[in-house]
Amino acid sequence: MPPSSMPPSSVSSVPPTGLPAAAPAGRAVQAAPGRPARPGPPRRAAGAAVLGVLALLAACLTAFATAAPAGAAGLTQVTSFGSNPGNLAMYEYAPANLPSGAPVVVALHGCTQSASDYFANSGWQKYADLWDFALVFPQTSATNNALSCFSWFDSSKDTRGKGEAASVASMVSKAVTQYGSDSHRVYVTGLSAGGGMTADLLADYPDVFAGGSVDSGLPAQCATTQASSSTCQYGSLNLTPAQLGDKVRASFPGYAGPWPRVAIWQGTSDTTVATANSGELRDQWTNAWGISQTASSTQSLTGGTTLSVYNDPAGRPAVELYQISGMGHGLAVHPGSGADQCGATGAYYLNTICSSYYTARFWGLDGSGGSTPPGGGSGALPAPTGLTVTATTSASVSLSWSAVSGAASYHVYRGGTEVGSPTAASYTDSGLTAGTGYTYTVAAVDSSGTVGAASAAVTATTATGGGGGSGACFTASNYAQVTAGRAHQSGGYTYADGSNQNMGLRNLFTTHTLKQTGADYYVIADSGC
Repeated sequence: MPPSSMPPSSVSSVPPTGLPAAAPAGRAVQAAPGRPARPGPPRRAAGAAVLGVLALLAACLTAFATAAPAGAAGLTQVTSFGSNPGNLAMYEYAPANLPSGAPVVVALHGCTQSASDYFANSGWQKYADLWDFALVFPQTSATNNALSCFSWFDSSKDTRGKGEAASVASMVSKAVTQYGSDSHRVYVTGLSAGGGMTADLLADYPDVFAGGSVDSGLPAQCATTQASSSTCQYGSLNLTPAQLGDKVRASFPGYAGPWPRVAIWQGTSDTTVATANSGELRDQWTNAWGISQTASSTQSLTGGTTLSVYNDPAGRPAVELYQISGMGHGLAVHPGSGADQCGATGAYYLNTICSSYYTARFWGLDGSGGSTPPGGGSGALPAPTGLTVTATTSASVSLSWSAVSGAASYHVYRGGTEVGSPTAASYTDSGLTAGTGYTYTVAAVDSSGTVGAASAAVTATTATGGGGGSGACFTASNYAQVTAGRAHQSGGYTYADGSNQNMGLRNLFTTHTLKQTGADYYVIADSGC
């Protein structure tokens, strides 16, 4: 919290932890992580003395938050990750034996916090271990901001290709290359100032991030200068959904989608970031998606949480709003050993509900492919398995999957938008652009029209030429496929030429069938050729 806006009467009640001394654990109305340091109005001598004490306390807070070794408990620093105009540090965590093609989650701490603090308390490590994905924790410092806040309010630092935003993009590129991760399954989450930066990143780089979660944060590009930040933080911009959506569209002019899927979390008793921000975030991202601001469904969850869901045209949740009754400013955690329990309580980590669990499921990191469409709950058909790209040309992608018992038809989604409804367990999507990557999921539909759960996603890249493939199939070890010129290797892994599909380790023991579908273009065809 900036010294200029903390009331003088609170000075004596603030211990080194930054919590009011009388605040009940887990329900404190807390004030630090959301706010940039900014100068206040002139004060009389007593006020100046107060400011001096508060400045000292702020320094103590920053030192306290960053004193723990960031490499503790498996978190390690990456000292070289590419361009770093934002002067950030990169820390990462990955479970042992992380498979290639795994997702990446970027997590941004709040003010006075650090990468190690967020790693230890947020609960993300539990689900990275359980569901196999990598974690990246950017860290800012007092050099960038007096309270170690990410600069969500500074257009020279939070816009595409600039400052801290560009540094985070470099970290993503590093992690995807290092782990052989799926570049179409990269997500970002953040608390308070980190939440504001998360919203900015989603708007700046919708081509990088498939989804985001803004925890006690602010709308994308809510402020462009430090002087204007308080309008967002304490009140409302009083803009229409279209005007808020325009801020997203203006962040990457010409981008045509798909847009990231966005979760929004905030307590109803948050006095550090006005609760109007959660509504404006909802309005902003539903407008970007071109969908209604009226919830498709609502439900009650643990911890006094109300979930409002806003579906895309295919019936899949595009925006989810979690409002937690009585919670102050912080990240919602719920310590325990249950599947839906995570994290540890502390300053700005409030015991209500495990936000990391619900966010990870919303993104589909648990293998579900994301939140289910309408009717996708109890009694609906299960998600199809075995979704495979069987062929590609410069203008088409052919898919097949295992038939679902009881299915009358299937919905095929490209980038979250329905593109076909075949009755058979196969489909060819045509009219595509050459040399372009597309992501597909499939859901089964029963005779009543109820849509089941969506499958895990697959990605296909159309050929760059006009065809010319022989259609021939070649079954061999990865080593032999590379030697024969049908595949190539990078970082110890093998990739099919043309489609660039990951075939696994380059060795004599891993075998795949490749089908030639274009000039120097091959796709994995293990399920049949």
